[in-house]
Amino acid sequence: MRDISNNTKSVTCQDAKVFTADANGTTVDIQGFESCMFIVNSGIEGDTLSGSVKFDFILEDSDDDSSFSAVTSSKSVTEGSVDSSGIFLTLDANGETPQTSQIGYIGGKRYARVKVDATGTHSNGTPISVQAVLGNPQDSTDA
Repeated sequence: MRDISNNTKSVTCQDAKVFTADANGTTVDIQGFESCMFIVNSGIEGDTLSGSVKFDFILEDSDDDSSFSAVTSSKSVTEGSVDSSGIFLTLDANGETPQTSQIGYIGGKRYARVKVDATGTHSNGTPISVQAVLGNPQDSTDA
């Protein structure tokens, strides 16, 4: 079937809100799906972003939904890359927002999430949301 809505499932990982501090995203259970993509939406920054006032977005995964580790292998992602800390996106300059970014997760763990890591003082904050899209269900009733 060509209808994408019957072959995907959307999960809100971070509700759209103004972020001023760190936040662990809602865990996504990938079981029953062959693919997962995280989408980060950012609005116009409320503070002057720089190397000392920034947001890093870290991709993490887990086998048990309690012990999470940063995804550090670029073999575990598509549509982007991760560094040795699991960072796949950094917003550290005003010209970088607003934007929509995405990264695909193809690692072998059952659970994944995106952590928002705020560095420096964010007095006014920046609007951010994170969504996950699960695709290619193993059973059509999963989507």
